[in-house]
Amino acid sequence: MSSARKWASLAVLVGAVLLLTIDSTVLYLAVPHLTQELGATSAQILWIGDIYSLAIAGLLVTMGNLADLIGRKRLLLMGAVAFAAASALAAFSVTPEMLIVARLLLGIAGATLMPSTLALIRTVFEDPAERSRAIAIWSAAAAGGLALGPLVGGALLAHFWWGSVLLINVPVVAILVVAGAIVLPESKNPDRGRFDLLSSALSMAALVPLVFAIKKSLSGDLGLAVVVALAISVVASVAFVRRQRRSPAPMIDVSLFRVPEFAGAVSLNFITVFAFSGLLFFFSQYLQLVQGMTPLEAGLAQLPVSIASMAVVALVGWSLRRLGRGPAIGTALLVAAAGLVGLGLAESGDSYLWIGLALVPVGLGIGLAETLSVDAVVSAVPAPKAGAAASVSETAYELGVAFGIAVLGSVVSAVYRAHMVVPAYLTGSDKAAAADSLSGAAHVLDPASEAWRHAQEAFVAGMQVATIVAVMMLLGGAVVAWRIIPGRQRRDLTQEDAWDASRDALQVTPSA
Repeated sequence: MSSARKWASLAVLVGAVLLLTIDSTVLYLAVPHLTQELGATSAQILWIGDIYSLAIAGLLVTMGNLADLIGRKRLLLMGAVAFAAASALAAFSVTPEMLIVARLLLGIAGATLMPSTLALIRTVFEDPAERSRAIAIWSAAAAGGLALGPLVGGALLAHFWWGSVLLINVPVVAILVVAGAIVLPESKNPDRGRFDLLSSALSMAALVPLVFAIKKSLSGDLGLAVVVALAISVVASVAFVRRQRRSPAPMIDVSLFRVPEFAGAVSLNFITVFAFSGLLFFFSQYLQLVQGMTPLEAGLAQLPVSIASMAVVALVGWSLRRLGRGPAIGTALLVAAAGLVGLGLAESGDSYLWIGLALVPVGLGIGLAETLSVDAVVSAVPAPKAGAAASVSETAYELGVAFGIAVLGSVVSAVYRAHMVVPAYLTGSDKAAAADSLSGAAHVLDPASEAWRHAQEAFVAGMQVATIVAVMMLLGGAVVAWRIIPGRQRRDLTQEDAWDASRDALQVTPSA
């Protein structure tokens, strides 16, 4: 394959991952609009934000193996068409339930795209130096896409209705499908056996009930449904692992988790995205409902974290050379944790300056940790297993998004309800709306009233408690990086040089 076609293929794959990651956060700024126009409750809002990543996470292992079997390019293009159709359905939803179902279909379609992007990069770029360069660009897009979502959403909401943030996917997908059909090569695993339908069902049965149980328990509902869901998840998890160990062609080669670098990198994918996406989900609401920004202003206000997360490519080579992979990831997570501490303190004030400054280390730390850990996962396996390995990494990524929204979102909601004092003059549905969420309170309380100020303070208190949880997760991740992932003694000098070259590559190769 010619060099030009390689980088053109990368441009398509980066465009696909940008589309998916932007779509996971693009609705964040539209939450106040959704609450008003669709009458969504706080629980429904959490499901609207969560179901997309949950569906992707539950199906990534399945779709990664399906891509290895039928062809990665074919599955990517088919999934892209389905993604466009689901986007149109979501854009014209008229009830919260309809939007939740549409977002579920979006996640199912997205699961067909994600594994193919990294697997095709692994196939197209056979040279380790070029592959590291390509993965650096892919990782920058994946990290930056989470933060770019609110900016895209804010720009669209400034001129169009809330559904526009989803409808924009249709023309973007059309371009990706045409370009992908022309430049992407087909690849599959020639040694892949039959598709294991039972393993696919077990993987979903292990993940989906677990997220459901967490969401229910953090909302204060510790009834029989939670116990049953946890039991199903545990039984399915054990059965899935046992089946993979005995299968001659497993969906996941569980022996890979015996390699410290692989296991550590996968866990760090989960931890970093958990902390980042969970807070980002409510941060957009904070900027609009507490800081009083318009959707566009709120999107622009999050630009520092987006720029910082994509700029880390210039720092990767230096950090590897100075620290080694594990210590570099650990240091990056400490930087992100420090940024989150600053953000939590700044949220109590009225000035955006300190908020904007705190977002920079958050973006730098998260972006650097993600870039290094993704490359560690993909480089640890031979090319025929690229689809399955990529699906493991991306499952951790999407689970991080789903669990981050579920756990940290539920923490914010729980603290808000505990601190919120509903005015006595509110009754019926207005009283329930004010007690349910800040978005609900915004529609029934006078913006100049003391009750509205108390509602804002209750929300900020929830954000700060969630920030503490996220910081603890990042500190735990730093310990994992230092203790498990190899440092200087196992560095690959050729790969280090490739990371340095990636900085120059961004100036001469296609990117998003």
